[in-house]
Amino acid sequence: MPAASINHERRRVLAGGVGVFAASSLGAFVHPAWGQAKPLPQYVSWKNAESMIVHSPNTLETKRAALAKSLITAEHDLYVRNNLTPPDDSIVADRDAWEVAFEGVGKPRTMKLGELKAMGKSELTMVLQCSGNGRAYFKHKPSGTQWSVGAAGCVTWGGVPLKRVVAALGGVSGGMVYLTGTGGETIPAGIDPKSVIVERSVPLKVLEDAMLAWELNGNPISLGHGGPLRLIVPGYTGVNNVKYVKRIAFTKEQTDARIQAGRYRMVPLGGKANPSLPSVWEMSVKSWINLPAPDGGSVPAGSVWIQGVAFGGTSAAKGVDVSIDGGKTWRPAYFVGPDLGRYAWRQFALPVRLKPGTYTLASRATDANGKVQPENRVENASGYNNTSWRDHAVQITVV
Repeated sequence: MPAASINHERRRVLAGGVGVFAASSLGAFVHPAWGQAKPLPQYVSWKNAESMIVHSPNTLETKRAALAKSLITAEHDLYVRNNLTPPDDSIVADRDAWEVAFEGVGKPRTMKLGELKAMGKSELTMVLQCSGNGRAYFKHKPSGTQWSVGAAGCVTWGGVPLKRVVAALGGVSGGMVYLTGTGGETIPAGIDPKSVIVERSVPLKVLEDAMLAWELNGNPISLGHGGPLRLIVPGYTGVNNVKYVKRIAFTKEQTDARIQAGRYRMVPLGGKANPSLPSVWEMSVKSWINLPAPDGGSVPAGSVWIQGVAFGGTSAAKGVDVSIDGGKTWRPAYFVGPDLGRYAWRQFALPVRLKPGTYTLASRATDANGKVQPENRVENASGYNNTSWRDHAVQITVV
């Protein structure tokens, strides 16, 4: 592509965002799960079926091409991951009546959602990503949903900052180390609640930016995504953002619920989960390419836009490099569209001119602290926290 044309096109994209070229060739590769044609579960029947891969009733993945539609992921395109069957939809019939118990504060009490709304509303845009996003690339094929990149999205939550509520309740009691959130799913009769309850403990430092959210992208949170109220812990993986939150407790110890003590731990291959192993908490710097040919395939020779997303987890994404030769050489990409804060992802783009042949497209992000996305994943038994740029590379054929 001539330099003058590239500069003109760069100005056009920087002004308008990625949407101006999201209609690029999408390639011919078909994700292995697409052919299953499973129907959408009833509780999320309003989802855009063309954007979703239905792995199971509780696990729906967003297709890579759908992630390129816009900076903010629409709720009808957003992935779904539920550890338990969602509660009955009667809980969203009278949202303001939902109750949350607060413990480990100066003045413990139970508050209704309507009371929380009266404390004012803030907004927070962030990446929501399942701990197992990228699991499909692990060679040992860990159990669990075989996510590629689509167990993630960038969304805007609306709600009250948790620290505002805590301040009104007399502050955190002395000696507390963790923030523990408990979900409101129905526990089947005859089962030990601790074996299945969604109850997660995270370090107390998250209180600075944590939120109790009742809106998602400006609308009441749907049942499928945790409505009427969800605990939001920006920069931490999805499981720590507890749906249907009914209890907020500041505690000296982590919960002994199985989902904390025996699951979501970075277990070495061949090892066994235990509370001494690192918990799956903070996300790290990551990126991937969405266009062209999001899942492989062919594109016409000539001018090609390479486009994707990058985020830093608990810090902002600072830059992205793109390779068209599988990581042998790199060139800087451009951020496009607005910067919505350190917890949101940034869209990036790079115009290139490609001759006929086979290319391996990869992206490598750097966060505001200088941490660079690694080439290789951290091997672990459950396939968590895959940030490998090599795993997320896409091979295309230019014809």
